[in-house]
Amino acid sequence: MKTQDQLAALGLDHSSLAQFTGTLEYHRIGRRYLLTDGTRYLSERAQCWWIMDAVASHLDEIGTDDWFVLVRVVVQGRAAIMIYEDGNGKEHARQTIPYTDFPIGEITLYACWDGDHWVIMLPSEY
Repeated sequence: MKTQDQLAALGLDHSSLAQFTGTLEYHRIGRRYLLTDGTRYLSERAQCWWIMDAVASHLDEIGTDDWFVLVRVVVQGRAAIMIYEDGNGKEHARQTIPYTDFPIGEITLYACWDGDHWVIMLPSEY
């Protein structure tokens, strides 16, 4: 895990990610999955496209009955856990990642179903 100064140098500190409010463009990562400008930025800067792929695969399993899914990624040493919730504490799924070099200790993402696509976004873009 990186220090706050290292995260700031990478453009991955809280203030850098919080600059994303809404999105100018959607970026397709699959037939039914879109990233916002913020999640694309995160994926590129942190080299964590695998997180977006994992989110998309779990959204398929969760389905669209719940139009909102909160995803927490928590790094524990060199491993991580991804927790998929409904936003009110009800857990949909959980996945252990045995190894990661994801530089942020914990991050939350939101996924919203727009009727045709799942849009994966940073909380500040909601």
